[in-house]
Amino acid sequence: SYGVSPTTPTKTTKTPIIMNQAFREAANQIRQKPVKLTHNQEVARLYRKSLKVLSSWVIDRDIFLDEATRLRGRFDAERGCSNAKGVRLLREAKEELFEHTHPDPYCVAYMPGGSLFMRNPPPPLSICFPDGDIPDDAPKHTMNPDMTICKPETGKSAVGGVLIDFGKKNME
Repeated sequence: SYGVSPTTPTKTTKTPIIMNQAFREAANQIRQKPVKLTHNQEVARLYRKSLKVLSSWVIDRDIFLDEATRLRGRFDAERGCSNAKGVRLLREAKEELFEHTHPDPYCVAYMPGGSLFMRNPPPPLSICFPDGDIPDDAPKHTMNPDMTICKPETGKSAVGGVLIDFGKKNME
């Protein structure tokens, strides 16, 4: 198939569109914009992600607690370092986390990739109350596909469209 050239949106050219390219362009339109994080927030998310990766590798709870304590010690040892060292440590830690990422990570049952994902999604209120007479005690919030409440400040807001990546088992 042929489509519009990305350089000239008004002219139709004979540029073949590769399916992967078309999918990437569609996915980029759906993806939510990343939230700008402070250094402390990035470190906190890195620590949380490290614990999740650790839980994918370690099955025994006692071993997990020992390794989690050791991991916490590594984070606490560098607390209060200079900004330049903090940026370097953050970059190195992300690389180390990438190297140790489990090929099939554990996921909670109701998250993308889990056995309960979108099993019983709540029906829209317009279907429950077709006459438009919605009770005052009916929930007025929108739900994400992982059954959490949409909040733009958290970066998880399924208003509009959401890209669910089953390979990474997450929502983007």
